[in-house]
Amino acid sequence: MTRTDDISTIDDIDVGNTGTAVAVRGLVKRYGSTTALDGVDLDVREGTVMGVLGPNGAGKTTLVRILSTLLAPDGGRATVAGYDVLRQPRQLRRVIGLTGQYASVDEKLPGWENLYLIGRLLDLPRGQARARADELLERFSLTDAARRPAATYSGGMRRRLDLAASMIGRPRVLFLDEPTTGLDPRTRNEVWGEVRHMVGDGVTVLLTTQYMEEAEQLASGLTVVDRGRVIARGGVDELKARVGGRTLRVRPADPGQTRPLAAAIDRLGVTGLATTAVDAERGAVLVPVLSDEQLTAVVGAVTAQGITLASITTELPSLDEVFLALTGHRAGAPDDAVPADDREETAA
Repeated sequence: MTRTDDISTIDDIDVGNTGTAVAVRGLVKRYGSTTALDGVDLDVREGTVMGVLGPNGAGKTTLVRILSTLLAPDGGRATVAGYDVLRQPRQLRRVIGLTGQYASVDEKLPGWENLYLIGRLLDLPRGQARARADELLERFSLTDAARRPAATYSGGMRRRLDLAASMIGRPRVLFLDEPTTGLDPRTRNEVWGEVRHMVGDGVTVLLTTQYMEEAEQLASGLTVVDRGRVIARGGVDELKARVGGRTLRVRPADPGQTRPLAAAIDRLGVTGLATTAVDAERGAVLVPVLSDEQLTAVVGAVTAQGITLASITTELPSLDEVFLALTGHRAGAPDDAVPADDREETAA
């Protein structure tokens, strides 16, 4: 049985008229001995896209499930569009939409009937449900396939139909849980275009993703989650600045010297910033530097270690490198420290 005795009420969250669409304070969720969410705080302003970044098992899908009333938290508090996720779930469900990692449409039904059925389930009159289905099929470029069973749709078409289904009720807040997983680049760009369209219509979007490019393209704010905790938040430029205005990429001639080199740089403490990160895939050490003086100090210190180097280059950090510097691993990499039964994103 889910424990909710330590959950505060909606009155404890000051949402008021501040323009906050989603407010989360100290959210906790446990699966047995595993803590999937460990005191998560989050605010999403109305009419914006908040990107939630994290590897498999970070807690992203658990967060979405709680905010969409599909899962009860064990602690903390949350409101969506002013409604408490525990005390007002029915009202909340009327104003949100949800698209999971995999399309959840009924593949035996034609696309039009999928949308019409959802409209009726949302208590739309028959005429309005028909009109809304027609409108969204046209908007998502599915009119020609409207009468075909969804089973005959391509993966991209099913994803667009799923997005259309989430928009039937004209939601104020839309949850997109890794919406472009498995899509080809062209279809991914189409989905991005639709997300921008939704935001232009005033919809607030909470987007979970492992794609750095997706976050940069769509999100005005970012929250980085790792092992159930928020480890960083801010805009793309803010997070890049946090790990250094530039990244020094140091690649030893012997890939086996990569980790010893990173440890040696850390011991020197010449940057005064976050610890270095190891890009094992490319056999390089990433060092954040803010000034030319720090860059010179790092290069001099590295040379003094007597490790033969293949190359030293400087570059502006990408969002992927920001995530690597913050967490020590790439966003798409499974986290071996997280028990398999907590990797909810892969099991959804």
